[in-house]
Amino acid sequence: MSPLADNQATSSPAPHAELSKLMSASAQAMNPLSILVVENHADTSKYLCMYLQMMGHTVRAAFNLREALKELAAEPCDVLISDIGLPDGTGWQLLREAHLPTSVYAIAMSGFGMGQDASRSKDAGFRHHLLKPFTPDQLDHYLAEAQEERKNAA
Repeated sequence: MSPLADNQATSSPAPHAELSKLMSASAQAMNPLSILVVENHADTSKYLCMYLQMMGHTVRAAFNLREALKELAAEPCDVLISDIGLPDGTGWQLLREAHLPTSVYAIAMSGFGMGQDASRSKDAGFRHHLLKPFTPDQLDHYLAEAQEERKNAA
């Protein structure tokens, strides 16, 4: 199952054409971001990375805490999108151990929507906590915020 909710499955005669048009316009309007996706579910990681790449971003993937720490040490990113539940730790632990600069825009994602999870994500340093499945609009909104912050910092 993709982490992106398909809320247009039956409402549009040509959803792929509309999506391609939207993504093309968005990619042109946005400055591309360097994004690290940390997700242990292979299909979720694949489709999320594919979506972000189609939006014009540079995307890398890690499947667990250890790989994510290596990726972050090797090359910085503008945005970190991390699942909370990882096979060898948590997304919260990732933020504690990575010692990321405040300029990295961190977004948590989880299949669990307990209020305490979102609160714990905020306390750990994540800007937002996405509940899976989420809509592309939700993710796009947060990425636009990240771009705006990056633009204002330059």
